[in-house]
Amino acid sequence: MFNTKLPTLNELPSSAQLLRSTVTALITAGVLLVTVVMPSEYAIDPTGVGRVLGLTQMGEIKLQLAEEAVADEAVAAKAEPASADTAPAVAAVEPTTPSAPTPAKAAPAPTQTAPVEAQQPAAEPQVTGLQHEMSVTLSPNQGAEIKLEMKKGAKVNYLWSANGGAVNYDTHGDPYGAPRDFYHGYGKGRATSEDSGVLEAAFDGKHGWFWRNRTNKPVTVTLRTQGDYISIKRVI
Repeated sequence: MFNTKLPTLNELPSSAQLLRSTVTALITAGVLLVTVVMPSEYAIDPTGVGRVLGLTQMGEIKLQLAEEAVADEAVAAKAEPASADTAPAVAAVEPTTPSAPTPAKAAPAPTQTAPVEAQQPAAEPQVTGLQHEMSVTLSPNQGAEIKLEMKKGAKVNYLWSANGGAVNYDTHGDPYGAPRDFYHGYGKGRATSEDSGVLEAAFDGKHGWFWRNRTNKPVTVTLRTQGDYISIKRVI
Protein backbone atom coordinates (compact mmCIF):
# COMPACT_ATOMS: atom_id res chain seq x y z
CA MET A 1 0.00 0.00 0.00
CA PHE A 2 1.11 3.52 -0.69
CA ASN A 3 0.56 6.14 1.93
CA THR A 4 1.74 9.08 -0.21
CA LYS A 5 -0.64 11.92 0.09
CA LEU A 6 -1.98 13.24 -3.18
CA PRO A 7 -1.63 17.00 -3.62
CA THR A 8 -4.77 19.01 -3.39
CA LEU A 9 -5.89 21.41 -6.07
CA ASN A 10 -4.75 24.29 -3.89
CA GLU A 11 -1.21 22.87 -3.76
CA LEU A 12 -0.85 22.55 -7.54
CA PRO A 13 0.60 25.58 -9.42
CA SER A 14 -2.00 27.72 -11.07
CA SER A 15 -2.06 28.64 -14.75
CA ALA A 16 -0.84 32.12 -13.86
CA GLN A 17 2.13 30.71 -11.96
CA LEU A 18 3.05 28.42 -14.86
CA LEU A 19 2.81 31.31 -17.31
CA ARG A 20 4.93 33.49 -15.06
CA SER A 21 7.61 30.76 -14.80
CA THR A 22 7.62 30.31 -18.58
CA VAL A 23 8.01 34.04 -19.19
CA THR A 24 10.84 34.20 -16.63
CA ALA A 25 12.66 31.31 -18.35
CA LEU A 26 12.30 32.98 -21.76
CA ILE A 27 13.62 36.29 -20.43
CA THR A 28 16.60 34.53 -18.81
CA ALA A 29 17.37 32.69 -22.04
CA GLY A 30 17.15 35.95 -23.99
CA VAL A 31 19.51 37.72 -21.60
CA LEU A 32 22.05 34.88 -21.87
CA LEU A 33 21.75 34.94 -25.66
CA VAL A 34 22.45 38.67 -25.87
CA THR A 35 25.14 38.91 -23.18
CA VAL A 36 26.97 35.57 -23.58
CA VAL A 37 26.22 33.59 -26.75
CA MET A 38 26.18 36.42 -29.32
CA PRO A 39 29.42 38.10 -28.11
CA SER A 40 31.40 34.86 -27.70
CA GLU A 41 30.29 33.23 -30.96
CA TYR A 42 29.61 36.11 -33.35
CA ALA A 43 31.35 39.14 -31.73
CA ILE A 44 27.95 40.90 -31.55
CA ASP A 45 27.69 42.81 -28.28
CA PRO A 46 24.70 45.21 -28.21
CA THR A 47 24.85 45.66 -24.42
CA GLY A 48 28.62 45.97 -23.94
CA VAL A 49 28.59 43.32 -21.21
CA GLY A 50 30.36 40.79 -23.46
CA ARG A 51 33.40 43.05 -23.91
CA VAL A 52 33.63 43.65 -20.18
CA LEU A 53 33.61 39.89 -19.60
CA GLY A 54 36.09 39.26 -22.45
CA LEU A 55 33.55 37.30 -24.50
CA THR A 56 33.45 39.74 -27.42
CA GLN A 57 37.22 39.44 -27.91
CA MET A 58 36.78 35.67 -28.02
CA GLY A 59 34.18 36.03 -30.76
CA GLU A 60 36.42 38.41 -32.73
CA ILE A 61 39.26 35.88 -32.60
CA LYS A 62 36.95 33.14 -33.89
CA LEU A 63 35.81 35.32 -36.79
CA GLN A 64 39.40 36.31 -37.65
CA LEU A 65 40.51 32.69 -37.66
CA ALA A 66 37.64 31.81 -39.97
CA GLU A 67 38.57 34.67 -42.30
CA GLU A 68 42.24 33.62 -42.23
CA ALA A 69 41.26 30.10 -43.23
CA VAL A 70 39.35 31.47 -46.23
CA ALA A 71 42.29 33.74 -47.09
CA ASP A 72 44.73 30.82 -46.91
CA GLU A 73 42.59 28.85 -49.36
CA ALA A 74 42.57 31.82 -51.72
CA VAL A 75 46.36 32.16 -51.44
CA ALA A 76 46.83 28.48 -52.22
CA ALA A 77 44.59 28.80 -55.28
CA LYS A 78 46.54 31.82 -56.55
CA ALA A 79 49.91 30.27 -55.82
CA GLU A 80 49.26 27.28 -58.10
CA PRO A 81 49.35 29.16 -61.43
CA ALA A 82 52.30 31.21 -60.18
CA SER A 83 54.24 28.02 -59.48
CA ALA A 84 53.38 26.66 -62.92
CA ASP A 85 54.67 29.85 -64.56
CA THR A 86 57.96 29.60 -62.67
CA ALA A 87 58.67 25.96 -63.51
CA PRO A 88 60.10 26.69 -66.99
CA ALA A 89 62.34 29.38 -65.47
CA VAL A 90 63.86 26.82 -63.14
CA ALA A 91 64.61 24.57 -66.10
CA ALA A 92 66.61 27.47 -67.53
CA VAL A 93 68.41 28.12 -64.24
CA GLU A 94 69.32 24.55 -63.38
CA PRO A 95 71.69 24.04 -66.35
CA THR A 96 73.80 26.96 -65.09
CA THR A 97 74.41 25.20 -61.77
CA PRO A 98 76.18 22.09 -63.14
CA SER A 99 77.94 24.18 -65.81
CA ALA A 100 80.08 25.90 -63.15
CA PRO A 101 81.99 22.74 -62.08
CA THR A 102 82.51 21.59 -65.72
CA PRO A 103 85.39 24.00 -66.50
CA ALA A 104 87.05 22.95 -63.22
CA LYS A 105 87.17 19.32 -64.37
CA ALA A 106 88.46 20.23 -67.84
CA ALA A 107 91.10 22.58 -66.40
CA PRO A 108 93.75 19.96 -65.37
CA ALA A 109 94.92 19.62 -69.00
CA PRO A 110 96.52 23.10 -69.29
CA THR A 111 96.96 23.86 -65.56
CA GLN A 112 95.84 21.80 -62.59
CA THR A 113 95.90 24.39 -59.80
CA ALA A 114 95.36 27.93 -61.08
CA PRO A 115 92.08 27.39 -63.00
CA VAL A 116 90.45 25.46 -60.11
CA GLU A 117 91.28 28.16 -57.58
CA ALA A 118 89.95 30.82 -59.97
CA GLN A 119 86.61 28.99 -60.27
CA GLN A 120 85.98 28.62 -56.51
CA PRO A 121 85.56 32.35 -55.64
CA ALA A 122 83.18 32.80 -58.60
CA ALA A 123 80.87 29.98 -57.45
CA GLU A 124 80.51 31.09 -53.81
CA PRO A 125 78.64 34.39 -54.37
CA GLN A 126 76.11 32.62 -56.63
CA VAL A 127 75.26 30.13 -53.89
CA THR A 128 75.27 32.19 -50.67
CA GLY A 129 75.67 35.83 -51.65
CA LEU A 130 72.15 36.86 -52.67
CA GLN A 131 70.48 39.46 -50.48
CA HIS A 132 67.47 41.69 -50.93
CA GLU A 133 65.25 44.15 -49.07
CA MET A 134 61.61 44.58 -50.05
CA SER A 135 58.79 46.62 -48.48
CA VAL A 136 55.03 46.37 -48.94
CA THR A 137 52.42 48.73 -47.47
CA LEU A 138 49.17 47.05 -46.43
CA SER A 139 45.90 48.89 -46.03
CA PRO A 140 43.46 47.64 -43.36
CA ASN A 141 42.45 44.02 -44.15
CA GLN A 142 44.83 43.89 -47.15
CA GLY A 143 47.18 40.93 -47.68
CA ALA A 144 50.48 40.48 -49.52
CA GLU A 145 52.86 37.61 -50.26
CA ILE A 146 56.56 37.45 -51.13
CA LYS A 147 58.14 34.18 -52.28
CA LEU A 148 61.73 33.00 -52.75
CA GLU A 149 62.56 30.48 -55.45
CA MET A 150 64.76 27.87 -53.75
CA LYS A 151 66.15 24.38 -54.24
CA LYS A 152 65.69 21.63 -51.68
CA GLY A 153 67.97 22.04 -48.67
CA ALA A 154 68.85 25.67 -49.45
CA LYS A 155 68.89 28.04 -46.47
CA VAL A 156 68.05 31.73 -46.19
CA ASN A 157 68.47 34.10 -43.25
CA TYR A 158 65.46 36.42 -43.01
CA LEU A 159 64.14 39.29 -40.93
CA TRP A 160 60.84 41.07 -41.41
CA SER A 161 59.25 43.83 -39.36
CA ALA A 162 55.88 45.58 -39.45
CA ASN A 163 56.45 49.31 -39.09
CA GLY A 164 53.45 51.07 -37.60
CA GLY A 165 51.58 48.07 -36.22
CA ALA A 166 51.29 44.28 -36.25
CA VAL A 167 50.20 41.72 -38.85
CA ASN A 168 49.06 38.13 -39.12
CA TYR A 169 51.53 35.96 -41.05
CA ASP A 170 51.85 32.51 -42.59
CA THR A 171 55.23 31.15 -43.71
CA HIS A 172 54.78 28.30 -46.20
CA GLY A 173 56.10 26.71 -49.39
CA ASP A 174 54.82 25.29 -52.67
CA PRO A 175 56.71 22.79 -54.86
CA TYR A 176 56.69 23.18 -58.62
CA GLY A 177 53.40 21.85 -60.02
CA ALA A 178 51.82 21.54 -56.56
CA PRO A 179 48.24 20.21 -56.43
CA ARG A 180 45.47 22.67 -55.59
CA ASP A 181 45.00 21.54 -51.99
CA PHE A 182 48.73 21.26 -51.17
CA TYR A 183 50.02 23.10 -48.08
CA HIS A 184 53.41 22.96 -46.33
CA GLY A 185 53.79 25.42 -43.45
CA TYR A 186 56.90 26.65 -41.68
CA GLY A 187 55.07 28.74 -39.06
CA LYS A 188 52.31 31.29 -38.56
CA GLY A 189 51.22 33.89 -36.02
CA ARG A 190 48.73 36.64 -35.16
CA ALA A 191 49.28 40.31 -34.28
CA THR A 192 53.07 40.00 -34.75
CA SER A 193 55.34 43.01 -35.21
CA GLU A 194 58.44 41.12 -36.45
CA ASP A 195 59.98 37.69 -37.03
CA SER A 196 63.43 36.38 -37.96
CA GLY A 197 65.24 33.09 -38.42
CA VAL A 198 66.52 30.64 -41.02
CA LEU A 199 64.20 29.28 -43.73
CA GLU A 200 65.34 25.90 -45.10
CA ALA A 201 63.55 24.71 -48.24
CA ALA A 202 61.89 21.33 -47.82
CA PHE A 203 61.67 20.85 -51.60
CA ASP A 204 62.37 22.59 -54.91
CA GLY A 205 59.87 25.40 -55.41
CA LYS A 206 58.68 28.67 -53.89
CA HIS A 207 58.94 29.47 -50.20
CA GLY A 208 57.99 32.65 -48.38
CA TRP A 209 55.59 34.73 -46.34
CA PHE A 210 51.98 35.87 -46.49
CA TRP A 211 50.96 38.84 -44.35
CA ARG A 212 47.55 40.37 -43.65
CA ASN A 213 46.87 43.66 -41.89
CA ARG A 214 43.99 43.26 -39.43
CA THR A 215 44.41 46.70 -37.88
CA ASN A 216 42.48 49.84 -38.77
CA LYS A 217 45.49 51.73 -40.17
CA PRO A 218 48.15 51.11 -42.88
CA VAL A 219 51.16 48.96 -41.97
CA THR A 220 54.45 48.70 -43.89
CA VAL A 221 56.18 45.30 -43.83
CA THR A 222 59.91 45.28 -44.64
CA LEU A 223 61.59 41.97 -45.50
CA ARG A 224 65.36 41.39 -45.58
CA THR A 225 66.78 38.14 -46.98
CA GLN A 226 70.28 36.76 -47.43
CA GLY A 227 71.28 33.28 -48.50
CA ASP A 228 70.91 30.52 -51.06
CA TYR A 229 67.97 31.35 -53.34
CA ILE A 230 67.46 31.83 -57.05
CA SER A 231 65.06 34.78 -57.12
CA ILE A 232 62.61 36.81 -55.02
CA LYS A 233 59.21 38.05 -56.14
CA ARG A 234 56.03 39.54 -54.74
CA VAL A 235 53.27 37.09 -55.67
CA ILE A 236 50.25 38.96 -54.27
